[in-house]
Amino acid sequence: MRVGTLADEIDFDGWRTAARALRLEGVEPAQASFRVGGSAGQAGLFDETEALSPGVNGGASNRVEQNFSVAKAFVDLARQVILHRSSDRFDLMYRLLWRLRDEPDLMKVTSDVDVVDALDRAKNVSRASHKMKAFVRFRQIEDGDGPNSIAWFEPAHRVLERTAPFFVRRFQNMRWSILTPDGSCSWDLKTLTFGPPATADQAPQEDEVEEFWKTYYASTFNPARLKTKTMQGEMPKRYWKNLPEAALIPGMIAAAQGRSEAMLATPATLPNPRTDRIVAHFERERGPQDRPPVDIAELVAGVQGCRRCPLWRDATQGVCGEGPGNARLMIVGEQPGDQEDLAGQPFVGPAGRVLDDALIEAGIERADVYVTNAVKHFKHEPQGKRRLHKTPNAGEVTACRWWLSSERALIRPKAVLMLGATASLAVLDRKVAVTRERGHPIALDDGSAGMITVHPSYLLRLPDPVLRAQQREAFVADLRRVRTLL
Repeated sequence: MRVGTLADEIDFDGWRTAARALRLEGVEPAQASFRVGGSAGQAGLFDETEALSPGVNGGASNRVEQNFSVAKAFVDLARQVILHRSSDRFDLMYRLLWRLRDEPDLMKVTSDVDVVDALDRAKNVSRASHKMKAFVRFRQIEDGDGPNSIAWFEPAHRVLERTAPFFVRRFQNMRWSILTPDGSCSWDLKTLTFGPPATADQAPQEDEVEEFWKTYYASTFNPARLKTKTMQGEMPKRYWKNLPEAALIPGMIAAAQGRSEAMLATPATLPNPRTDRIVAHFERERGPQDRPPVDIAELVAGVQGCRRCPLWRDATQGVCGEGPGNARLMIVGEQPGDQEDLAGQPFVGPAGRVLDDALIEAGIERADVYVTNAVKHFKHEPQGKRRLHKTPNAGEVTACRWWLSSERALIRPKAVLMLGATASLAVLDRKVAVTRERGHPIALDDGSAGMITVHPSYLLRLPDPVLRAQQREAFVADLRRVRTLL
């Protein structure tokens, strides 16, 4: 029996030194063991990406072993498993190391007994680290350097060194120490240091903020949502003795059913009268929006008082649609532009002139069309004396859809032409790819037909005159297509 000696229970470097020597000598797992005590050797086990170097006893019998290499996955797994409290963890990892020469893909075989065992132990170590982050409770004391926070914790596995950096990141501006049966660590605002094991009596038993914490914890408890098994799964009883709030848990569980019944039996509280006044004032500001408008005149008045989104604050006025009340074609744009905002009419700026010319070329009279926008207020940002257009976001389009739906219900067009993505979102209630869906009839929920095309402002932005001419021709073709839907 060959024995590898390690400095302490989590001496990974010592284990890999000993395991390296044993593996290169060809010592089978049944003839190898590891013990804690004494000093470890100096040689390393392996480089995580390169082949093992020759062993200290390297002779002819070891030449095959000298070409042996291991996967990084094994290295990472071994570092975790060695933190497990099981007494045979060193032997398990050496057994895997022994097999890796002849089975280089062993770590990928998740049905193998040894691999499953190692992965399960690594998972338990990770869980113990997570529980430490969740259940460490500091208590404050005063020492010669001022406030110092001390915590006593009993981790399920030896995860103190692995988890301590989390507390450094979490409590950088606080002096603290964590005491465990395996060791201790301290942060002095500059350096993290590790020390010997401790006992529970070395930590303070309570502090002045503990009662406040218990009061807060009890106030957040909802008896109607209590799931005892789930709670104990997330907060195992083994940690309760070190949690100040745990003393409250049995009583809260016992009283949960009675408190739930009392909550159900208690009548609803009346709203604060001040809240009623605020709501009434808000409703007055919003205008008549509790029911659909009965005609266009009421719709126009409602838009002027609309407070469904903040765009009204910076706009000159709301701009509703314009056209005959029985129009067979409705054209929906994005929002009023600078000139539309000042005039109070849709499509009277540069994009409107492009639309007018295209309608004439397509054989459609502008006077026969009802033109409107998805959003009724001009969204912009100032730049000097100019007001630059900003595209409405989805929330603003959704807020204004109520007005557009009211317009469609009043006009009842046979076809709706959507100019661009914002108009399409307002009508269809979904995002669209304009270039992919343009020119194709779409059945709308009110029985009318819809069609998507580009916004006229897109044509104005094209710098290439040839491309602009091509796109204008395609735009006119879309208008001719929508005419066939009438």
